[in-house]
Amino acid sequence: AGSDSSTLDGEEKTDVEAGQVEETTTKQEPYHVLTSRKKLQLVLIVSLAGLFSPLSSNIYFPALGAIAEGIAPSFWGPLSDARGRRITFIGTFAVYLVANVSLALSKNFASLMLFRALQAAGSAATISVGAGVIGDITTSRERGGFMGSFGGIRMLGQSIGPVIGGIITEYFGFHAIFWFLFILGSLALLLVLFFLPETLRRIAGNGSIPLRGLHRPFVSRSLSRHYWQSQHNTTPVPAPKFTFISILAPLRFLFEKDVFCTLSFGAIAYTIWSMVTSSTTALFQPRFGLSNLQTGLIFLPNGIACVTGSYLTGKLLDRDYRLVESEYRITKGIPAETELNHKKLADFPVSRARLRSTWFLAPVFLLSVGGYGFSVDSSLLTSRPSMALPLFLQAIIAFTATAIFTQNSALVVDLFPGASASATAVNNLMRCSIGAVGVAVVQVVIDRVGAGISFFVFGMVAAGTTPLLGLQWVYGERWRRERMER
Repeated sequence: AGSDSSTLDGEEKTDVEAGQVEETTTKQEPYHVLTSRKKLQLVLIVSLAGLFSPLSSNIYFPALGAIAEGIAPSFWGPLSDARGRRITFIGTFAVYLVANVSLALSKNFASLMLFRALQAAGSAATISVGAGVIGDITTSRERGGFMGSFGGIRMLGQSIGPVIGGIITEYFGFHAIFWFLFILGSLALLLVLFFLPETLRRIAGNGSIPLRGLHRPFVSRSLSRHYWQSQHNTTPVPAPKFTFISILAPLRFLFEKDVFCTLSFGAIAYTIWSMVTSSTTALFQPRFGLSNLQTGLIFLPNGIACVTGSYLTGKLLDRDYRLVESEYRITKGIPAETELNHKKLADFPVSRARLRSTWFLAPVFLLSVGGYGFSVDSSLLTSRPSMALPLFLQAIIAFTATAIFTQNSALVVDLFPGASASATAVNNLMRCSIGAVGVAVVQVVIDRVGAGISFFVFGMVAAGTTPLLGLQWVYGERWRRERMER
């Protein structure tokens, strides 16, 4: 465990030792030379790329794909931390496009499952690599808002996926879904090729190192001239070796106590939200006599809540971070005009800054999960069955669960800024692996004991993991300080 931890620390120190720009430095040498507008443009591109993971899984939702979504980022994340974000994006989309063509041409169930897993392996990586891009170009003070925008745009797939899938299946058959995804994926790949520059700080520094070859976008002239001209005489650092051990490297994060605590509750929240989503068709379609198109439309409250939950939580994260930073300055007697290097401040309460709003989000999530199943069962006991209450509770579950995901994503990037894509890959691995199990068993459990008891028990399981958040709140900074001192 000691060697693993020192390696993780070494990844963080590499940025400093290589002469790359620190998170907070002098005004003459900013963390990144891109303006907020340029940063937002890059975040929009990686957000649109990340859209394909939830879009693909919600248009067509087998458990095998969910498993692949959890495992694949453990390969792509370390690859992007070693070789670059842009090259990894190109590779993932190549896999994704090949998988969609294969799915469209599949003639049997076995090949459909195989290529669905390949499709998930390509699309899921866009989340961890996109988070890596945001970690490269943003400071902790602004990262929450960008992560919220990233998640909000990405979660559009949650709201429009079932609707689009319902329309296409109703009129063209389900194979047409994969041709549709192939066309959209091709457009996203073109955006990456033409407009997304390399952002990995080992290669691009703070944006002032000239890029060459595949690291440079085809339309580089559209970017500010200073982006490509070295202002600080920084030079790229030689790429570390990418080996089989590199693929397993993200698993080391799970042995960090602060990571394990925060991701455990997040994984359970994700699993319950996935079970709510995946069981919606079986619960609502026969009970209310819905067509394929109508079934797709009832996913809209869930999806819209995901989008708004992620976006608003991003804004809330920035606000919370500024408040905690202000309290820290007062406690330490640091003037407001003095810039802080949060990455080097071992006693800065990063965990509390990110989890500050969890204490009202978690109870709302737990209560809505506990009541959701009973609302579905009781809706049929009235003379005029209504979907209003179950769909409202679905929206509350989606909003609060997505808010928790956004907090987790921002926190793991803050804890390991030198390996943000790998850290996010572990987040994905934990959520999707447990989520795949939940999706596989939820309908069996509902058929046995009913929706009411099922989701009440699921809510109790989630409540049982909340003490981990308390441990993170109390001991999180001590664990972080111990890791930095190793």
